[in-house]
Amino acid sequence: MIVVKRADNIESPDALIARLVQEYQVPLRRMCCIWLKDAALAEDAVQETFVKAWRAALSFRGECSEKTWLMRIAVHVCWDMRRSWWFRHVDRSVRLEHLPEPAVPFEERDDTLVRAVCALPAQQREAVLLYYYQDMTLTEIAQVLEVAPSTVKRRLDSAHKALQRKLEGG
Repeated sequence: MIVVKRADNIESPDALIARLVQEYQVPLRRMCCIWLKDAALAEDAVQETFVKAWRAALSFRGECSEKTWLMRIAVHVCWDMRRSWWFRHVDRSVRLEHLPEPAVPFEERDDTLVRAVCALPAQQREAVLLYYYQDMTLTEIAQVLEVAPSTVKRRLDSAHKALQRKLEGG
């Protein structure tokens, strides 16, 4: 049997993926849904993410957290889907009520902020989603997006300014 070593424990690829599915399925689906703006495509992206993670389980060296590793795979899957011919030529608009529920419910059901985040340019939106919605650090986001941490900080700052202008009406 092939096993994957993690610190002091040994886990088979199947057990690893089963655990990761339990732990990260909902946050991945939410992120992919916002990224792709289509609930069905998000489900496909999450499934593809876990298939790719299962295939790569033996090569995971533990240089980053499992969450960062999974998010990086999911981001690449979303990027690939967005570059496809079908994605660019089909109307994929999604209504906010079709998005999966967040891990922490909003106190107020005002969707103004979510709409403003979705309207950000792709690079800023990616940084915001990973930082605020997935609670990742600048270093983790940099690993996922394959950019320098300073680039992530700059994208977050630009997104913050853009959101502030939009939400304050200026």
